[in-house]
Amino acid sequence: MSIRWPRVLTPTYLSQIIQNQKNPLKSLHIFNEARNRYPNYRHNGPVYATLINILSTSNRIADMKQVIDQMKEDSCECQDSVFSTSIRAYAKAGMLNEAISLFKNLDQFNCVNWTESFNTILKIMVKESKLESAHHLFLENFGKWEVKSRTRSLTWLIDVLCEKKRSDLALQVFQEMNSQYCYPTTRETYQVLMKGLCEDGRINEAIHLLYSMFWKISRRGSGEDVLVYKILLDTLCAYGHVDEASDILNKVLRKGLKAPKKKRTQLDFNMCRNGRDIESAKSLVNNALIKGVIPSYESYNTMAVQLYADGDINGAERVVQEMHDQGFKPQVVIYEAKVTALCKQSMINEAEKVITEDMVEGNCVPTVKLYNILIKGLCCDGKSTRALWFLNKMCSQSGCVPNKETYTVLVDGLCDDGSFIEASQLLEKMLVNSYWPDTDTFSRVITGLCLMGKPYEAVVWLEEMVSQEKIPEHSAWTSLVGSVIYDTIGIDVLSEILYS
Repeated sequence: MSIRWPRVLTPTYLSQIIQNQKNPLKSLHIFNEARNRYPNYRHNGPVYATLINILSTSNRIADMKQVIDQMKEDSCECQDSVFSTSIRAYAKAGMLNEAISLFKNLDQFNCVNWTESFNTILKIMVKESKLESAHHLFLENFGKWEVKSRTRSLTWLIDVLCEKKRSDLALQVFQEMNSQYCYPTTRETYQVLMKGLCEDGRINEAIHLLYSMFWKISRRGSGEDVLVYKILLDTLCAYGHVDEASDILNKVLRKGLKAPKKKRTQLDFNMCRNGRDIESAKSLVNNALIKGVIPSYESYNTMAVQLYADGDINGAERVVQEMHDQGFKPQVVIYEAKVTALCKQSMINEAEKVITEDMVEGNCVPTVKLYNILIKGLCCDGKSTRALWFLNKMCSQSGCVPNKETYTVLVDGLCDDGSFIEASQLLEKMLVNSYWPDTDTFSRVITGLCLMGKPYEAVVWLEEMVSQEKIPEHSAWTSLVGSVIYDTIGIDVLSEILYS
């Protein structure tokens, strides 16, 4: 496709041209050609960001590195997200040292905020089990003015340490930052650490964390803190410590939630002692928290979303009912959490009704994210044809435009169900809307069309892949060769593509 160059080139116009190219090398060529055509033109940060994102997505790491070096030489102002994207690309390519080196040399670029890059490199290092190095990097950079959101960075590090079952190290980091810099004022930090401690069985440390939370962020009473309380109380019940759970629940209602006296009723845990009927004990605790919380949208929303995420659909429904009773209307985030939970439990019919019935009654409009969750659930359940119906419903809704994830999930689902013709047709729509499929998606469609005796259509998709500088997987090549071996015309077309 020929490029229509304007009389005067602007960075915004160049970004649009680059984004519209299917072939990443073509985008790079246009990027480099711009300066030759327009001697007074200079690339800016957004143009570099656009090209780096394209090159990283297509795994052209060497080209990406050259563009990053050029951006450093130009010294144009750039956003932190550019480096975060590059760090992830290096890590994905197995070049962790290159990712760390890029972060350590950010002071050579014209970037005044390193927060996202800082969080990204920390998370990657911990996942690669570079725990001590990550700890050192954290202490080295945490106090720098370029790291803006320090509490968020602290939460991220604690989160990934807990994921690695190192809540002991996470607690150490928490205490170091608490004493040396500032104490974390967000409940998210407490929630992440509390979950890690409880999952590792560090009950005493978890209880001490709860008491410190009472003193630091729960003094005024907030229903949004209820998740932190619930994590500890559920753990105590699971270990059979119902007396301790009852005692802490009373303190939570009195000090944490500032619940009125009439809502601080003494619960009867007699049937749940000695480890019997743990679920009943958890249910008693949850009901007490629901009734004891100060009514607000934020508190009910927090509880409902987390209960859905934990798979406790009945508990979440009780929260939503209490929410209705108190005059609050559920918003789309609660419906998203509900559909996700229902799909995970293969309750697909109920998940459909959330969109077709519940949201209609609640006068709430589905989002692209919500449709994507349901479409993925339908495809995983082998109902890709039904998922197509929701795609059409999505397209007919004003302001709700399917994105790359929508098409990719649905094409893969159709392939899983053997509907390769429909998958091919949807792939064509995907391209028309300027969403470029991944190599795996192309390969699955090509393989499926060959199995159905449609080698010509498969070769057309092969040609499209080649035009995007993508190489089919081995299975796709095998299927193509097997399909065209007795087809003279097919062999000629395939040969032309291979040697073009």
